[in-house]
Amino acid sequence: MAAVLLLAGCGVQPSGVTDGGEAPTGVAPGVTLYFVDARGELRAQPRARGRLGSITEAMSLLLTGPGRSGLHTEITPNTTTQVVVTTTPDVINILVPLTIQDVTPLGIDQMACTALGVHVQGGGSKSTKVQLQFVQPTPESDKLRTCPLIK
Repeated sequence: MAAVLLLAGCGVQPSGVTDGGEAPTGVAPGVTLYFVDARGELRAQPRARGRLGSITEAMSLLLTGPGRSGLHTEITPNTTTQVVVTTTPDVINILVPLTIQDVTPLGIDQMACTALGVHVQGGGSKSTKVQLQFVQPTPESDKLRTCPLIK
């Protein structure tokens, strides 16, 4: 009773409802990869790994394909799955072991969404752009991309 009286007399008043802001990021049971469903639309496919991992790891997983998920990829299968990722505050640059002929526009979206998804889930900005560099120079490599599913 003494504690209640003490607290009541200290001037602490209840506050109204406040906005909690964005949901926390950075803790994840795995990574989300983006593949294509039967209707030709991008679909998220979570992969349990016990941790979020890096953009490099996620891109390598993406290049291994969708497994037995019922989804498909618009990226030509390739035995080389190693990618090189460099980031700045504004751009994630990814060198992929592919030519532009190895990927459709939807496949490009798969890569951009996977990279940006890991970036955002790790606490990065949704406004960051993705730049894909192919093994042969192409005008496509100059484009800064976003993910149509991450807004």
